[in-house]
Amino acid sequence: MNTGVLGTGMVGDAIGTKLVQLGHKVKMGSRTANNEKANAWVKKNGAHASAGTFEDAAQFGEIIFNCTSGTGSLDALRSAGSKNLSEKILIDISNPLDFSKGMPPSLTVSNTDSLGEQIQRAFPDVRVVKTLNTLSNPLMVNPSLVNGGDHTVFLSGNDAEAKAKVLSLLVSFGWKSGNVIDLGDITTARGTEQILPLWVRLFGMFQTPMFQMKIVK
Repeated sequence: MNTGVLGTGMVGDAIGTKLVQLGHKVKMGSRTANNEKANAWVKKNGAHASAGTFEDAAQFGEIIFNCTSGTGSLDALRSAGSKNLSEKILIDISNPLDFSKGMPPSLTVSNTDSLGEQIQRAFPDVRVVKTLNTLSNPLMVNPSLVNGGDHTVFLSGNDAEAKAKVLSLLVSFGWKSGNVIDLGDITTARGTEQILPLWVRLFGMFQTPMFQMKIVK
């Protein structure tokens, strides 16, 4: 499958590399066609990896991963172009973190709205699925690194078929289907995005990002 990854940071690198390892063709997108990090990622990952602009990656991908920073996500998606995203599944991993006043960050949107919802409103014919935004990038693509993979990840989105396809991708990443909780429509992204202030404080206490919650009942 052809996949577009928007963002050249650690999350984009981890997601893109895992997809290539699974046999997918991946184009990493950034603001410029000659991004140094994207080119280094291509060199590391071989023939199934390529790079270009946000627009190039959105055109290329049947499924798109938004791995940009939360404060830049809407601008990045506008650069990608609504026509290139139309009717496609957009897996949104971003979080609306505001670091303008240092650590710990606050949220730019919360309580009555979420970044996932803002993206869905801005691109109403895109099939937005929020997931993987509550844990560190190594665990996103290799959940077995903590507790043998026995921990929880969440899905939010309005399109049941899109969420089913995303679940299949998560299983290919190593997630156990029973550990993936579908919270409901895209408004439930408010809950997972608001986990981040807690996550940041746990990271500060543990001094490692290698942890994740498990829901038990």
